Amino acid sequence: MQRFFENVFSGISITDIIDILIVAFVVYKLLGLIKQTRAEQLLKGVLLLIVATFVSDFLNLHTISWLLKGIVALGAVAILVVFQPELRRALEFMGRKKIVKAPLGQMEKEKGKQITGHIVRAVESFSKDRVGALIVFERETALSDIIESGTIVDAELSEELLGNIFYEGAPLHDGAVIIREGRVYAAGCVLPLTHNNTIGTELGTRHRAGIGITENSDALTIIVSEESGIISMASDGQLSRFLDIKTVEKKILAMYLDKVEIRGTMSFITRIIDKIRGKKKDAE
Repeated sequence: MQRFFENVFSGISITDIIDILIVAFVVYKLLGLIKQTRAEQLLKGVLLLIVATFVSDFLNLHTISWLLKGIVALGAVAILVVFQPELRRALEFMGRKKIVKAPLGQMEKEKGKQITGHIVRAVESFSKDRVGALIVFERETALSDIIESGTIVDAELSEELLGNIFYEGAPLHDGAVIIREGRVYAAGCVLPLTHNNTIGTELGTRHRAGIGITENSDALTIIVSEESGIISMASDGQLSRFLDIKTVEKKILAMYLDKVEIRGTMSFITRIIDKIRGKKKDAE
C-alpha cells in the first residue's frame, strides 16, 4: 500500500497540482455564480441526465442510451441559450476583475466621510418616515445606459437634495438615483429587473430593480421600503435586508475608503520607483 501511494504521488509534479487547483477554483467560482439562480436547478437536471446516460450504458439499455446521448449532444447547444444570462454575468464579472483596481475619482478621506454622512442621514430619514428610495452607487462599471433613461442632475450630494428627489409626488421619486464620484449624477432612472425566481414574493419592483442592476454591474444599491421602512442593500446580485443604519454607514464608508487606500498604495509604489530611479542616476 505504501509503495502504491509512493508511485501515485511520485508521478505528480508541481504543475499538475497548480493545474488541479486552478480548475477547482474555476469550478468553485462558477458554482458560486449560479447559486440560488434559475441555472442551479437546470444544472441539477443536466447532471441527472449525464448520470442516466452512464447507467443506461452500464445496463446495456441500448435504445435509452442512444436517446440520452442524442439529448446530451443537443443539450450542449441548448445550455448556451438557456444559461445566457448567467454566462453573461460570469463574463462581466471576470471582465471587472483587475490585478490593481484604479480609484474612481480623486476622493479624499474626509470627503468620503462627508458624503457617507449625507447618505446615511437621508436613508435614516426615509426609513423613519417610510419613504421609498432606490440609490445606486456607480463603481468600476459605467452606468451610462442607465443614466440615459433618467434625468441628468449632476449636483452636489446632500440629504436635502435626496429628500426632495424621493419626496412622494416629486416627478423623479419613482426612479433610481445614480451616485457618480460622490455626486448625484442622475435621477428617475429605470433599472433592469432581476430574473431570480428565488426572491420572495413580498419584495416589489423597487427591490427587484435594486438587485437587477447589481447582476449586470458592480454597483452597490440601497433600497428603502415604502411599506415597512426596512433598509436593504444589494451587491453582486445578493440582497441583504433588515439592515440598521450603522451597518449601512460601515458599508458605504468602506467603499469610499477603499478607493482612497488603493490610491494611496499606488502613490506609495510610485514614490518607491522614483527613489530607485534616482539612486540609479546618482550611481551613474
